[in-house]
Amino acid sequence: MAGNDDGGGNREAGESAKSGGARPPLGSRARDAIRERIVDRRYPQGSRLVEREIAEELRMSRVPVREALRSLVTEGLLELLPHSGVRVRRLARADVEHLYEVWEPLAVQASRLAARRVARAAPQEPEGLGALRGTLDVAERAAAADEGAREVAAHTAFHEGIVALSGNPLLARTMEQLGWQLQLLFGLREEPAHMRAQHAVIFRHIVAGDEETAAASTLLHVRDSRSVALRSLFGDEGDDRRGHGRGDDHGDDAALYTSLY
Repeated sequence: MAGNDDGGGNREAGESAKSGGARPPLGSRARDAIRERIVDRRYPQGSRLVEREIAEELRMSRVPVREALRSLVTEGLLELLPHSGVRVRRLARADVEHLYEVWEPLAVQASRLAARRVARAAPQEPEGLGALRGTLDVAERAAAADEGAREVAAHTAFHEGIVALSGNPLLARTMEQLGWQLQLLFGLREEPAHMRAQHAVIFRHIVAGDEETAAASTLLHVRDSRSVALRSLFGDEGDDRRGHGRGDDHGDDAALYTSLY
């Protein structure tokens, strides 16, 4: 990973000058490109990333690539190797558990705030509601065309859209770091059709401005998503002591979930 810049600094300056300030900095562009390759699994879990090779692939100097790799370690998509270099983080069961423990309350609060904003804006439609509706349409078309990666992206966009609709910039900044880890997780697990149906239900409650029902349906959705992820990745039912996400009918959740609508 470490090494001389081999003249790349001048190349970086030249590329930045050509951009005229209109394009993102090279470090950001490198980070986005590497992140995309991790999420779509072109860089598989556990694979070692070599700074020089990535720089050649992206046709950049090693300086922005080095900066990007450091940033992605901070985001949790990469991890440092014991002696040198980095590798794509391999999600262990504990990683998945921790991710859901953090995401669950944030997702629930985002839906609650989004529904509140819709209710306060009535009869007008707040900015962002149309985009959120659009993610549902994209997911349905992607599923019909058997485009898994596109469906995963729409799944992530739906939850990001709820956060945007909440109108809370602090929540948006907090969720930003989780977003790529969630998209990576969604891409690794199976994507049952009922998850899309749950999105539609959450959206309906948000549109109705029903804060608590939107929050409750989101809570059950996230816990169901957790169960699906653990079953897909580790072959178990999640061992959830709260009693959520067990079995194909999800136990008591099925009756509670149905009773909400």
